[in-house]
Amino acid sequence: MPTLGDAAEALGLAFRGDPSLTLDRLAPISQAGVGDLSFIAQKKFAKSLVASKATAVICPDAWAGEFSGAVLFSDDPYADFARATRLFDNRPASTGRVDSSAVIAESAQLGANVTVDAGAVIAEGASIGDNTWVGPNVWVGDRAKIGSGTQLRAGVAIYHDVVVGKDCLIHANTVVGSDGFGFAPTSAGWEKILQLGSVTIGDRVEIGAGCAIDRGALEDTHIADDVIIDNLVHIAHGVKVGQRSAIAGQVGFAGGTELGERCTVGGQAGFAGHLKIADDVHIGGQGRVSRDVHEAGHYASGTSLMPVRDWARNAARYEKLSDMAKRIEALEKLLPEKDGKTQ
Repeated sequence: MPTLGDAAEALGLAFRGDPSLTLDRLAPISQAGVGDLSFIAQKKFAKSLVASKATAVICPDAWAGEFSGAVLFSDDPYADFARATRLFDNRPASTGRVDSSAVIAESAQLGANVTVDAGAVIAEGASIGDNTWVGPNVWVGDRAKIGSGTQLRAGVAIYHDVVVGKDCLIHANTVVGSDGFGFAPTSAGWEKILQLGSVTIGDRVEIGAGCAIDRGALEDTHIADDVIIDNLVHIAHGVKVGQRSAIAGQVGFAGGTELGERCTVGGQAGFAGHLKIADDVHIGGQGRVSRDVHEAGHYASGTSLMPVRDWARNAARYEKLSDMAKRIEALEKLLPEKDGKTQ
């Protein structure tokens, strides 16, 4: 377990207290006790420090107040809390071994210190970088390239010719490079459009569990560096996601849409196809994006929660909006005539 001094050194923070204090775990301030390191991310919670039994806390000097425990002084406590989680990392470590049940094609290339777990399949011509971790039952398709330091969790499927960058983390059962939803209507039915592009993923990208990222029809689907994607996200063929953007769970992108850099997308938002979204755009949860967004800023749509009786009444009124608008427009046209008669 780290000591207070270890934490201060790792985080580059000044502190008060005994540097030899052992820190057993990270805990929220409401539950922290003896041996625990906690944090205060917002000033309004600083008052809870007075009664806290935490051994140490991460917060700005001005918020420490009468707290009697040790303090790691931080101007950005939430970010330093995030960094502190690495001091208590309890995830299983890679082994650097190839399990005997893994199936690896003769033409596949494995770098140094690669871990390949039970049941994994690495197909012909695939390339696996140094220090990469291929989890159990992962499939890496023909000619796919996985960058050094990347981790593929259990059940991930990487289709042929997909490129994944360095130091990425792809969580369980995500599929990268499956066919885009491309079909041409004909008199005989649907004619499948072969998806001849691929998917390219930049460096330091994290993708949650159960996502589907489709390959492009002709151009690659592209996820740029430092993007983070939550669970159950669908990214259709030819979509491009800009650097450092963040996408929450259950978001869906139709084909060909381009999301700018440093954008955030709230849960269950949906994007129509072939849109262009500017840099630094923030879409609220359940946002329905049906047209281009040219200016940075915050955008929202959808209906907020309300009692069901109020919702039913408003829904009924919504159906009459077009008629109401016509009636209002007609009344507005009458107003000048009426004023003219009374003057």
